[in-house]
Amino acid sequence: MRRKHVLLAAFAVLAVAGALVVEAFFPASPTAAVIGVLDVGYFQASLRVTVPIAFAALGGIFAERSGVINIGLEGLLIISAFTGVAVSGWSSSLASPATAAWLGFLAAVAASTLLALLFAVVTIDLKADQVIAGLAVWLIALGFAPFATRVLWGSTTSSTVPTLSNWVVPGLAEIPVVGPVFFNANPTVYMLLVAVPLSWYVLRNTPFGRWVRASGENPRALDTAGVDVRKVRYASVLLSGVLAGIGGAGLSLSLGQFIGSGATMVDGRGWIGITAYLFGNYNPVGAFGASLLFAALSALEIRLQTLGFSISQTLIRLVPYVIVIVVLALVGRTRTPDAAGDHYESGEE
Repeated sequence: MRRKHVLLAAFAVLAVAGALVVEAFFPASPTAAVIGVLDVGYFQASLRVTVPIAFAALGGIFAERSGVINIGLEGLLIISAFTGVAVSGWSSSLASPATAAWLGFLAAVAASTLLALLFAVVTIDLKADQVIAGLAVWLIALGFAPFATRVLWGSTTSSTVPTLSNWVVPGLAEIPVVGPVFFNANPTVYMLLVAVPLSWYVLRNTPFGRWVRASGENPRALDTAGVDVRKVRYASVLLSGVLAGIGGAGLSLSLGQFIGSGATMVDGRGWIGITAYLFGNYNPVGAFGASLLFAALSALEIRLQTLGFSISQTLIRLVPYVIVIVVLALVGRTRTPDAAGDHYESGEE
């Protein structure tokens, strides 16, 4: 996979160099107008949009590397996004706006974790098909959240509720370009910037990470070594619920609303999260890079529309999947854990 990373880095360098040339020598061209949208606000928006995608991807990595394929990430994002807004709105009459928003955040993570627990019971203990159970999680959330939104607010769009305010780092936030992007951001952005390297470290350099990888590759060997495969898989699936819960809360509590119409405000970000960790070959850093790329494309589509460019939103949404297919076909392939999707019973032959 090193070749893929080198090619992607070279492509990024060439793209930046080309943008600088166009901006310098052809300032009045339509291409220069497009490049002009790549300002601080654009990068801030890209990082915000990355949050739900990347957290879903991190959660999917832990679950699948332990041997449990969790394609219900979209449902976990939906249920956490709804719960965060519902609890934030309910508690706003009992506490300060900041406290209400954080109560919503904690409730969102708890709701996602509980739904992940239900998924774990069904797939690990009851040995249900993991793909079908994951689809069920998604469909349950997709049906429940808009219904509950209509019950609470009389519409599939909620009222405005208290949001998570940006954390500003004094001094560092004044640094040109970098400061406003990284040091004047939503709390969930900071959490993501910590979660990515921490997840990489845990998977590579801790006993738990080794257990997770062994559970997904050779659960019998892990069981023989005296480690409970069932507990490792439960912990991994619950961790996927926690991470997806942070992503869903970050999505809705940065906006202060839950939109339940259509595919809900989550709008496929959980599925893109799955694409991101496959693109990154189950590496948290690679998954973050892919998530940022997909988020940047989404933010660019919105910016271009403000400039009067007519671009199909459906076409933009297809780009992440097309990129993954092309890169994996031409550069390398993703290696799925050997025991992913397989049930395991301790002591079985």
